[in-house]
Amino acid sequence: MTLLPEPAQPDPSVTDIDLALLREAISIADDAVSHGNHPFGALLTDGSGAVVLRAENSVTTDRDVTAHAETNLVRLATRQYSFADLATCTLYTSCEPCAMCSGAIFWAGIGRVVYALDEVGLLDITTAEGDSPMLMLPCRSVFAAGARPVDVAGPALLDEARRPHLGFWG
Repeated sequence: MTLLPEPAQPDPSVTDIDLALLREAISIADDAVSHGNHPFGALLTDGSGAVVLRAENSVTTDRDVTAHAETNLVRLATRQYSFADLATCTLYTSCEPCAMCSGAIFWAGIGRVVYALDEVGLLDITTAEGDSPMLMLPCRSVFAAGARPVDVAGPALLDEARRPHLGFWG
């Protein structure tokens, strides 16, 4: 039996600006649910902090298991911005990026990630509601295996970030 880590505590490095943008990512997660998809949302800010892209999960409507909010955002971002530009960007997401999304973020060259709900917190919800198809590999572990740094902040707004998931996974 694998022992899971304890749920994370809020990260004190998350700023008030980060919190406002995480709230927007959580709102995008609500939109994803209203569009028939899983409750995940993400947005990208440029080096000046302006929101330049938004994306929601579209796994169900696109019938594509890779259509997570973060991978959808990475697809948009890499078509519009250079690797050098993406290095100055921050990706905000309603939940900690999974291993697949973390890999996509790394390969895109995005320089910073800020997330709300951690993967252990999400697992607690999905397990309690009878659905827990998760690969437990923290984004920090994925990024640490890379040849260049990705700055990570999170979790934050844990109660707010749980809300879109409650009752969804049952």
